[in-house]
Amino acid sequence: MSSNIVFIGLGNMGLPMAQNLVRAGHAVTGFDLLPASVRQFSEGGGLVSDDQAAAIQAADIVITMLPASRHVLGAYLGNPLGETGILAQARPGTLLIDCSTISTEAARQVGRAAQEKGMPMLDAPVSGGTAGATNGTLTFMVGGEEAALAAARPYLEIMGKAIFHAGGSGCGQTVKICNNMLLGILMIGTSEAIRLGVANGLDPKVVSDVMAKSSGRNWTLDVYNPCPGVAENVPASRGYTGGFGVDLMLKDLGLAVESALASGAAVPLGALSRNLYSLHSKAGSGALDFSSIYQLLGEKA
Repeated sequence: MSSNIVFIGLGNMGLPMAQNLVRAGHAVTGFDLLPASVRQFSEGGGLVSDDQAAAIQAADIVITMLPASRHVLGAYLGNPLGETGILAQARPGTLLIDCSTISTEAARQVGRAAQEKGMPMLDAPVSGGTAGATNGTLTFMVGGEEAALAAARPYLEIMGKAIFHAGGSGCGQTVKICNNMLLGILMIGTSEAIRLGVANGLDPKVVSDVMAKSSGRNWTLDVYNPCPGVAENVPASRGYTGGFGVDLMLKDLGLAVESALASGAAVPLGALSRNLYSLHSKAGSGALDFSSIYQLLGEKA
């Protein structure tokens, strides 16, 4: 049965996610600050509207995919008086799903406010990159009530292939932060290893192929090689364009370090990775894919 869905945030991840919902037969109205993204969504069969508040009021489900905590807080809570924003515009009972990667505390703050308004809410950040968003094979890490997840599952299954219930409100964000911290560490380690092989005269594809079949195997070697020319259809082979930006990885590593400080956990490699991505960003690479950290570790390939 078709549902009336509002999808806010049609970026590199949000656009293909919303498009998959459209292809599944749902009526999806998309919103984004960039007119080009809205136009692309419309050309693919999505609905557009000049009245976001009216669209939210009529929606059965609101899904958001936004860059950072402040954007999510602003979108849901609106102005300081709470007179604008999704929670002021949606009807009680509307299912809210935030797929952004934000701080655990921000997710819990919005979740509490949604509960007070009688709206079930999930924090459901994703993993799988733009390819996973396009192919509908994302992994969802979900925080929130079981009943809300049961209601959301048919829609999440259109956009992803694996759905994990991490626990209560905010738990999806916590596990996502852990995952992305490890991803950042693995990308740096993989880049270092390939650079070491190249510096000693080896073909980077040979180095990658050997490690991918050995104990150094990891996701970055399998599907996201950071060295240009080694793998097809990855950001490294198209000038590090598209994909997951350096500044987004830097944001997520910052969230990991903040979480570690708040909980007393030790994350020395996570902190070092954050520092390296910060250097890379400040050198002007913030908009490049995060695999471009390979460039920071030697001469450009």
